[in-house]
Amino acid sequence: MQHIELPLKAVLFEQDGPLPAVYFIESGTISMIAGLADGAATEVGLVGPEGLAGLPLLLSAPTSPFEAVVQLAGSAWRLPASECQPALLGHAAVAAIMLRYVDSFHFQVAQTAVCNGRHQVEQRLARWLLMTHDRSPGDRFSMTHEFLSKMLGVRRPGVTLALGALTRAGLVQHERGAVHVIDRGGLEAAACECYANVRRRYEWLAS
Repeated sequence: MQHIELPLKAVLFEQDGPLPAVYFIESGTISMIAGLADGAATEVGLVGPEGLAGLPLLLSAPTSPFEAVVQLAGSAWRLPASECQPALLGHAAVAAIMLRYVDSFHFQVAQTAVCNGRHQVEQRLARWLLMTHDRSPGDRFSMTHEFLSKMLGVRRPGVTLALGALTRAGLVQHERGAVHVIDRGGLEAAACECYANVRRRYEWLAS
């Protein structure tokens, strides 16, 4: 495998484009984004040091249904597509871990769809901030209203109102281009059940 840097906003692979490799995330986070023909796009999954980007290669699919964009800069180990299945599925113990991760990520995507359709923007924002915080080395990470709007699939004014509510509650501080988590427990209380559901699934993965 090759060790690589993951610069902010770098595109690892495009939606419906070829998958050149799988990326084992060492630090940073990757947003898996689903786009529509009219240009609209929404994040459907998040990958950090707990996992990898490029899962379809494990299932013999040559392309990805999502775009993979670096949300928080970091680093990764890159395994070329041609080596993926022999290296990851050719050994029973490794294959078992990989398939457990496929299940956990699939659950995250499904839970995100439920969350986006049923819960309020403020709850969804709290869930998203918690998921990012889990994968961040600190309490402060770069984030803009425009980016949050795309990640949550809502208009920018909706993000501004939701972030303002969390700020007034003393849960986060929002600076220009960054969010600082102040009260982790309060943020968990403000989030919908979807955060806890996904976290339990990933705890099973690590057990």
